Amino acid sequence: MTVVAQGQTRIMGILNVTTDSFSDGGRYLDRDAAVAHAVDLVERGAHIIDVGGESTRPGASRVAVSEEQRRVLPVIRELVARDITVSVDTMNASTAEAAIAAGATIVNDVSGGLADPEMDELVIASGIRFVVMHWRGASDTMVQNAHYRDVVGEVIGELELRAAQLIVKGADPEQLILDPGLGFAKNAEHNWALLGHLPRLTALGLPVLVGASRKRFLGELEPGGDDPADRDLSSAVVAGLAARDGVWGVRVHDVTLTRTALAVAGAWQNGAAR
Repeated sequence: MTVVAQGQTRIMGILNVTTDSFSDGGRYLDRDAAVAHAVDLVERGAHIIDVGGESTRPGASRVAVSEEQRRVLPVIRELVARDITVSVDTMNASTAEAAIAAGATIVNDVSGGLADPEMDELVIASGIRFVVMHWRGASDTMVQNAHYRDVVGEVIGELELRAAQLIVKGADPEQLILDPGLGFAKNAEHNWALLGHLPRLTALGLPVLVGASRKRFLGELEPGGDDPADRDLSSAVVAGLAARDGVWGVRVHDVTLTRTALAVAGAWQNGAAR
């Protein structure tokens, strides 16, 4: 288990056990390949491995819950046995429950609990840490919902409301982690506005997770950016700037570049404090 220093931004390494994820779909369907990749991410500096068995890229179709669990649970069990901290990336309460039983300590739900009416009860009863992402509909329809008058104000307001709903139902505020949902019902302009105003989100007082890694809006910034793997440098820069703005964690594909970016951000902050 990687130790996290006080105030250190966590690196959440992405492990897609899927056929159709936009960046690496199909590469880690085999359990041994998935475990090996996760171990490599941890050795490079990841604090958490986020295991997902269902793609949430724009336009993606849902996967049967039984298939999702078949993909992720053996991997989670093996990683936990190796003392690796695991998050499960799922919108299904039954998958989250099984993953918790297998040793996952975080549920990362891109719907913030809105896709499955049983998720709230599970989160509250289990006491599990829960990533509440901003969500305006399923992957196959979310592009239609990318309309805002004030994207920063609306996203923060909707996240604040969702967190309040969970707390009123009985969730401990310390369970909750907020995610602005970059790329989910948002275009490039929306994403950059949210990143540019991260301090307004962190000011709510809850931990914030940022997941910009390899997303399409970064492709405009790098030569060859049409290939998701060519977006790792810009992804790392975003991670460093997000860390400087005080986020709890960054969800990334390339841990090595991210670790360097976070080190630069930390040195910058230390220099400013002198």
